[in-house]
Amino acid sequence: MDRFSLCAIFILVLSVCTICSVSNVHAVEPLSTLCSYQYGNYSANSTFENNLKLLLQSLASNTPITGFNDTSVGNSTAQVYGQALCRGDTNSTECRDCVKIAAQGIMSQCNKSLDALIWYERCQVRYSVMNFFSLMVYTGKYTDSNYPRNVTANPARLYSHWIYMMTNISGEAAFDPSLQMFATGVVNFTASRAIYGLVQCTRDISASDCNSCLRQALGDLRTCCYTREGGMILSRNCNVRFEHYQFYNGPVTSVLTYHYSEGNRWKKWIIVLVLCVLGSVSFVVIGYCAVFFSRRRKDEFDDERSRSALFHDYAAPVGVAITEAGDLVSSDELPFMDLTIVKAATDDFSSSNKLGQGGFGAVYK
Repeated sequence: MDRFSLCAIFILVLSVCTICSVSNVHAVEPLSTLCSYQYGNYSANSTFENNLKLLLQSLASNTPITGFNDTSVGNSTAQVYGQALCRGDTNSTECRDCVKIAAQGIMSQCNKSLDALIWYERCQVRYSVMNFFSLMVYTGKYTDSNYPRNVTANPARLYSHWIYMMTNISGEAAFDPSLQMFATGVVNFTASRAIYGLVQCTRDISASDCNSCLRQALGDLRTCCYTREGGMILSRNCNVRFEHYQFYNGPVTSVLTYHYSEGNRWKKWIIVLVLCVLGSVSFVVIGYCAVFFSRRRKDEFDDERSRSALFHDYAAPVGVAITEAGDLVSSDELPFMDLTIVKAATDDFSSSNKLGQGGFGAVYK
């Protein structure tokens, strides 16, 4: 094969790769856009539009150097302020490509807007007619990608794990200067599953503002994704995300192990103790009731036996007679009953059993 043929094949392959690359660029969809028209619109071919194009070119060229860049172009009413942030785990090539795509996307999706912001998976780009540098204004946005995620069977347990991790790495991102306001983390969830998290702030705000932004974003993350196995919140100055799989590159900033606090352990022991006490009390109450009803049945049986004995005495009465000495002797003609039998028969001489009053006293049935 001659040199001409090799060159032709090389050019063909290069053309195909270029076409595929361009197609992929245009196929990428933003996570979200924020086109604000509160400051009005700019005119086509105006000085502001020309400055905006120069600004976006500058961001695409300079942001990959450190992963963050803010700058302005022009002056007076035509001055435009811009900012770009690449995710902390991207390399310079990925950062450059993402910012280029974002620059095209923000021009097409926020047509003629004087203030706009666009988010992609690996970067975000913002411009405005107003100077927004170093200002933290929280504007949390839910992404549509939050809703197709699976719903967990135990949201309270999942939440306790991911909020523990996200709170820890938020503090690291805000207050550890070496991390440049970007942190990732992983925490154990089960023996075979873990939860991965990522937080990031724009580097033009203070550490306290970064921490405040992340905490507000975590509040929104709980609102949207408490029952889900992943979620993401985007804002002008910070972004947060957690998943059940590792979605970022490079080493993890923090590997965490979730431990139940001593307070939770005490609560468990208190619950166990209360249950034991309730069980013991229930056992005592049940035992008391069993004894009470057993004795009641025995008393009822004894009463029944007394009534049976009374009826037997009525059926076979015993006679008595009074001797000259005043003693009582048996007599078949005169019935005699013991006092206890009479009391049982009259319910202790109850007035309800009284029939009337005779010459020798009261008469009972």
